[in-house]
Amino acid sequence: MARLMNLVLNVWRQKSPKDAGGFVRYEAKAINDHMSFLEMLDVVNEELAHKGEEPIAFDHDCREGICGMCSLMINGRPHGGRRATTTCQLHMRFFKDGDEIWIEPWRAHAFPVIKDLCVDRSAFDRVIARGGFITANCGSAPDANDVLVAKDRADRAMDAAACIGCGACVAACPNGSAMLFVAAKLAHLHQLPQGQPERAHRTHAMVSAMDAAGFGACTNHYECEAACPKAISRDVIAVMNRDYARAALVARDREAKSDGTG
Repeated sequence: MARLMNLVLNVWRQKSPKDAGGFVRYEAKAINDHMSFLEMLDVVNEELAHKGEEPIAFDHDCREGICGMCSLMINGRPHGGRRATTTCQLHMRFFKDGDEIWIEPWRAHAFPVIKDLCVDRSAFDRVIARGGFITANCGSAPDANDVLVAKDRADRAMDAAACIGCGACVAACPNGSAMLFVAAKLAHLHQLPQGQPERAHRTHAMVSAMDAAGFGACTNHYECEAACPKAISRDVIAVMNRDYARAALVARDREAKSDGTG
């Protein structure tokens, strides 16, 4: 049977990237515990619109834990802090009547706030554009079993490919590091035969793009793993670090040869 509750929300409101922003207190009344967290915000926005006030801006799309658009810090935890759960999958039954909830956008240097709870995550796009793909000549699709892939490698590739690029790992990290995201995007290609020819170049290019985007360094807090809504293991970071050490040597040798010093 549905349970109704009244909540107090402290929501970060910020008109533009240059605005200082601040928390605004709202009362959410008669919230059904069957609602998702985003549906609760929809109800609050309907009330604000009815009063002629500006609705709260927040990112969302599929609302099925797939697209990676929802991105809220809830009581100081990305996506609310429940294991392997996105904000859109977080249901109000996990809250109690009278609870006070603090809602903020992702906090990271590389994710500037656009408005209210929306942040600019285009830094992820720039990283992917540097190597998150496999170069292949166009043509008809090969038969599915032409390239054999061992079961354990296929499983590890699929686990890494589960990354939805939401940015929770960055928001959870005290350094604002994107190591788990980049490592997952590399791992899902590098576990497969198709990803091997460009492995060194891809690793060096994507890590360099990550650094250029302003993400912080990893100091092994592993908050990223705890916050990841797809439960991606930190083991992918260790693999990326080994690959990057080799790739950096290859890149250095290539540069030395190109400028005539090697």
